[in-house]
Amino acid sequence: MIKISGPLLQKYDSESFLAIDLNSITEKLAKKDPTLWGQAATAEAAIRLNWIDLPNSSISLLPQLEKLNKWSSNLGHQKIILCGMGGSSLAPEVFGKSYKKAITVLDSTDPEQVAYALPDDLKSCLVIIGSKSGSTIETASHTALFENEFRNAGLNPINHIVIITDPNSPLDQNARLSGYQVVNADPNVGGRFSALSAFGLVPAYLMGIDIQKILNDAAESAKLFIKNDSSVVKVATLLLQEATQAIAFTDANSNVPGLSDWIEQLIAESTGKDGVGRIPVVIESSEAEISGAIPLITFTEGEGDLSVSGSLSEQFIFWEWVTALLGRGLKVDPFNQPNVTEAKERTSALLEKWNGQIKVPNSVYEDDDLLIYAEDIFSSLDEALAKFFLPKFGYVAVMAYLNRESDFEISKIRELIADKTKTATTFGWGPRFLHSTGQFHKGGQPNGAFLQITGENSKDLHIPGKNFSFHTLLMAQALGDGDALTSRNFPLMRIHFKKRDSGIKRILEAVKKL
Repeated sequence: MIKISGPLLQKYDSESFLAIDLNSITEKLAKKDPTLWGQAATAEAAIRLNWIDLPNSSISLLPQLEKLNKWSSNLGHQKIILCGMGGSSLAPEVFGKSYKKAITVLDSTDPEQVAYALPDDLKSCLVIIGSKSGSTIETASHTALFENEFRNAGLNPINHIVIITDPNSPLDQNARLSGYQVVNADPNVGGRFSALSAFGLVPAYLMGIDIQKILNDAAESAKLFIKNDSSVVKVATLLLQEATQAIAFTDANSNVPGLSDWIEQLIAESTGKDGVGRIPVVIESSEAEISGAIPLITFTEGEGDLSVSGSLSEQFIFWEWVTALLGRGLKVDPFNQPNVTEAKERTSALLEKWNGQIKVPNSVYEDDDLLIYAEDIFSSLDEALAKFFLPKFGYVAVMAYLNRESDFEISKIRELIADKTKTATTFGWGPRFLHSTGQFHKGGQPNGAFLQITGENSKDLHIPGKNFSFHTLLMAQALGDGDALTSRNFPLMRIHFKKRDSGIKRILEAVKKL
């Protein structure tokens, strides 16, 4: 069962307005009342609340999963690759990390990252394609690439690809016509609430994880959420009351590695809209620099301001409940993501405009390692960063459109900026964060500063059936999101590495001098 502890609990007041209100709606939430978030959110909520039933309803997937697993075993699949974005990829990745199971998650359009996911032995490879809408550009591009790779290797793609999608989506219809293995997810569950749906459970089952126990744990834990002053009410109340914007999370040394990234998407995309929200700051350890009076949530007893301990499936359902309650307290619709669509539309517009050839404005600074794109003109990288970080911001977001395998060193910039600027700082890999904190950046409190990092690729990959490559798509996503930020007059600087290794070293050294 979920257990909460830590000094922050002492600030919970069951007589506060927030606590009284949240306690009053838990039974209604359990019964899937769509009116809990106001009239404007009712229509969306009415078709997004089946996540509450998943610990029980997902048991019905077991017969299909057993057949699928037998099919996969008969074909000799040994390596699993999951292609998906946001809710379609984050939960399977946490399942793999927490249960120490091998799975390669591809949620990037960086061609070097994509190439890293391509196995030497395609014959023993199983690719899981997860897309709720069936039209996500990243996943559609991955699908086309893998289909092409299998055919070029003399293999039939239908023996190596499994599709997870909503019923009657374009992907569902096309996949069934082509003869692929298809598992339908519940269409009344939003992507970021889908951990215990087919999107999380199909990969978990194929990795050899006991799905029945996972669902039973979640079901038993959820029974307690409707009790007065339950754990979900206490945590939601405290995050509304004690955090004005940022909340720090770390899963270091816990039994749920990777959970913080999943929670980051869940809370940021669900609450960051209408000029309000809560943005998780995923930190490297409980000792890492956060900056500011920001509550720290951990998953190991005795650490942080608040510790939430329990099994992975209990954590999934727990944080979904907490997020729904946060939406109630903030008076926002936790189930929509209006600004995610905006970023997609801007990306598509650039791809059409470019017609296969990247077109960017002139840089304001250039040297042997990098270029800088910003409003002001600078004489050095040091000067550019010093001026950019001079004002005081509500938070800083670093968005790295790089390879999170070979370019992982760049992630150290998060703690360096937090330490030097004394500002809450997030770090996201692009385009993955567009399906996560990207919603908050544009819809949450309008007080962020945004540092984009892009880079040249040593090799590129063409996307079959398109007139653009993965590198072109990646750059369109970066510049499209940049357009969305600058249209709001938010501070934005893009640093583009000509040489990734030397560029990363240069920028880390420059931040240390701030």
